[in-house]
Amino acid sequence: MKALAQEQPKPEPKKELEELRLKLNEDGSHYIKATFLNQVWFRFDQSNPGTTVLGDAAKQTFDIGLRRTRMQLYGQLTDHVGFYFQFGQNNFNFLTQNAGNRKLEVFFHDALAEYKVKKGSDLLYLGGGLTITNGLSRFSQPSIGTIMSLDVPVFAQATVDQTDEFSRKLSVYARGQISKLDYRLVLSDPFPITTNGTTLPVINANATFAQLQHHKQYQGFFAWNFFDKESHATPYMTGTYLGKKKVLNLEGGFITQKNATWTGTTNADAVYHTMNLWSAALFYDTPLNIEKGTAFNAYAGYFHTDYGPGYLRYNGAMNPANGTNVTGAPGNSFGNAFPMFGTGNVIYAQAGYLFKKDLLGEGNGTLMPYATVQSAKYDRLDKQMNVYDVGVNWFIKGHTSKITLDYQMRPTYSPQGTDLIKDSGMKSQVLLQYQIFF
Repeated sequence: MKALAQEQPKPEPKKELEELRLKLNEDGSHYIKATFLNQVWFRFDQSNPGTTVLGDAAKQTFDIGLRRTRMQLYGQLTDHVGFYFQFGQNNFNFLTQNAGNRKLEVFFHDALAEYKVKKGSDLLYLGGGLTITNGLSRFSQPSIGTIMSLDVPVFAQATVDQTDEFSRKLSVYARGQISKLDYRLVLSDPFPITTNGTTLPVINANATFAQLQHHKQYQGFFAWNFFDKESHATPYMTGTYLGKKKVLNLEGGFITQKNATWTGTTNADAVYHTMNLWSAALFYDTPLNIEKGTAFNAYAGYFHTDYGPGYLRYNGAMNPANGTNVTGAPGNSFGNAFPMFGTGNVIYAQAGYLFKKDLLGEGNGTLMPYATVQSAKYDRLDKQMNVYDVGVNWFIKGHTSKITLDYQMRPTYSPQGTDLIKDSGMKSQVLLQYQIFF
């Protein structure tokens, strides 16, 4: 009799490692986790009028840089004790230097410890250290590895590299969730503007950050979670969940600091001004068809930004230029910069649509086109300032491996005395980013 060979079961496919996580106890509630991020930029930019690069006139530029390179280590050591560290650098391109040395750009972004008051609950975390836990808005404390668009609206990081360290401050805070209310209350000890490593503006009729006096900063952020609750594993807030959550939040926040800025003719006759910033917004991120994997992301926020009379600050992300030949030009107004921060009012909005999973074939990922606008009415600008971005994400493997192509249009200005920067046209840039995040 012929024996029938018993069929051998097919081996199960090996599961890929999804995260670098070390369990410290049996159920994994105590753990240490490591993540890594690198965002490489390839950019062509039409320069602002009068721009120079190392002394040469530059109507346009092409540069390659590392927008962000970070390593994170965080976890829950006991039922109550957590920690978070982040180390890395930002805006590293051919012009990078720190005290004349391109090797001095790496620093600790975050170093904090937290105490979870109730085991297994997000009711209350008490923490302190160097942290991005902020008030004002979700984009003041963004998870940069999960951004929906090319970049975050940096104006929402209101004092970035002025009285903070790339938006981080030495702070003590309470954060958590009470039912559907997500809250953050923060007391910060801001850095003096005199240690930010740049040439300081001379005191004048328009507000700048004060070089004398020192006062604490008070911040708050609140969000009502209508649907799914957002994670409190770290202080950072997600940009898009790519259909993994259904989130609708009504959000609001503030930052206030006594005598943060000054005006005058000399230090001796300085008049000091309180900085008062607040915002209100709606954030919506939801799956549309769970089976297909489609999703939608949208945000609309109103920001009132009072830094003091006439405050206006240019900023350009990883600026590819370093000078201007325009007489009387505001500081840092060359290259790709625009008046990003100022006393006035700002509306920021974004929207994006995630196509079905494996749109480009199995294993090749999908696409998410998006558009954003920052529309500001600052006191020293003669008309509304609008910055537009349109682009598309190619999610090869979610946020772990993605390519973003972005086209931006921004306004340019000409100096008119000390009080008015007058519109003189629009410039554009095309940028390709490759991100790895694990």
